[in-house]
Amino acid sequence: MNKKYHVKLIESEREQISVVIDAKTTSKTVRRWCNILLLLDENVGKPIVHEEIAKRVQVSSATVSNTAKDYCLKGIAYVLRVRSHPKPPNAPVVNGEVEARIIALACAELPDGYCRWTVRLLTERIVELNIVESIGRETVRKTLKKRSFNLTGRKGGASQRSRAASL
Repeated sequence: MNKKYHVKLIESEREQISVVIDAKTTSKTVRRWCNILLLLDENVGKPIVHEEIAKRVQVSSATVSNTAKDYCLKGIAYVLRVRSHPKPPNAPVVNGEVEARIIALACAELPDGYCRWTVRLLTERIVELNIVESIGRETVRKTLKKRSFNLTGRKGGASQRSRAASL
């Protein structure tokens, strides 16, 4: 199969790639793109096939093809750029106010018929009281764990209640 995009690095581009690879702050993904470009370089000899490069660098063959395409069409600076997102794709469910209300609820009186709060019971109660529209049990558990809050009440229950009251 004939390759559509041919990578022919010049010496300055190889040096630029070496600097990027050697930098301590370079991400694993950018290092992989650098290695792909070095393995695709036709100026140092006959390059190996995309599938072999993909195995060596531990990426898909589509990544190898896309890296070659980006280099040929947009240049080395485009390939080695750091991609960042201005904001996370999903906003956090728990902010400071919600966290304080969850802990205050965990410190509150128990519902009738229960001897202690459970994460499941807290989760249901949080949605019931419209603290948040929906929340998962794991999010509630992590929120409590972040503050070292113990639902069993065995270890430091009174001090946890006073600490939660100060939030």
